Amino acid sequence: MKLNFKLTTLSTVLGTAALLASGAAQAQAVKIMTGPQGGSWYPLGGAMAKIVEADGIAMQVLPGAGIANVKALQLDKADFGFANTVSTVDGVEGREPFDEKTDNVCNVASLYPQYFQIVANADAGIDSIADAKGKSIAIQPKGNTAELITQQIFEVYDMTYDDMKDVSHVSYTDAVSLLKDNNAQLFTLGTTVPASAIMDLASARDIKLIDVPDDKFDAIHELNSGYIKLTIPAGSYPKQDEDIQAIGYATHIIARCDLDEDIVYKTLKGMVEQQDDLASIAKVINDTTVESMAEDIGVPLHKGAEKYYKEQGVL
Repeated sequence: MKLNFKLTTLSTVLGTAALLASGAAQAQAVKIMTGPQGGSWYPLGGAMAKIVEADGIAMQVLPGAGIANVKALQLDKADFGFANTVSTVDGVEGREPFDEKTDNVCNVASLYPQYFQIVANADAGIDSIADAKGKSIAIQPKGNTAELITQQIFEVYDMTYDDMKDVSHVSYTDAVSLLKDNNAQLFTLGTTVPASAIMDLASARDIKLIDVPDDKFDAIHELNSGYIKLTIPAGSYPKQDEDIQAIGYATHIIARCDLDEDIVYKTLKGMVEQQDDLASIAKVINDTTVESMAEDIGVPLHKGAEKYYKEQGVL
């Protein structure tokens, strides 16, 4: 009796250990690069992690930036990433700011339009980018798409960072703090409308959104043909009485081309089936369709995504 009990107990222990080992083996760990805190990418990454958890995918959410995320995937430092179409196409083509072609970066899904927004303290006397000369500005760190666009918009105004009194490369949250304290007068960022960071600033100070006129848009479009014109509708922010013309591009999800096809398939499927969870963070995702997610943006489509879209009849 005692011997049988011991053998049974040992068998149970070994069986449990084998089960746990099997579960651990089935758990698939991946990393997703998102964006700076204060933007929409970071919380969207958190929502995606919860969505794929049910499929046995452990997704680690890391802060990042549009350009940096593309580079991270190419260097095998991450598996998924949020990115901006204009930057990803630059990488695929091997154009600056990329040193070489990013041949291991594939598209998974286009999500929504992004707005390059230029906001100033209302009392700063800034009605145009040209008026920013001699002012202190807050922009994102190098590697952010919006930081590159800031350089390019200055370029079409024949300006550089050297024309500024001070340039702070900081997160959205820190940029808002700088403007609240008037240690900076201008802030640029690329995100959805309304941007929570701008709403935060508007809760403490009167603000002014800066328009990009047609001639300057045409000039920056020559630098990157992926830019599109978007309108920030009047009333998007407190005391914004007029429509504002902005530079636009699209946010999309990328993955390493050599990432397991099944992981990408399950991740995309979960995103579509639980779209409401993503839309609760970025309302604009309500307008996203499977058809728009599958649009050709000039970046190779991942095989896992291709499989899903074909099943849905959109490819």
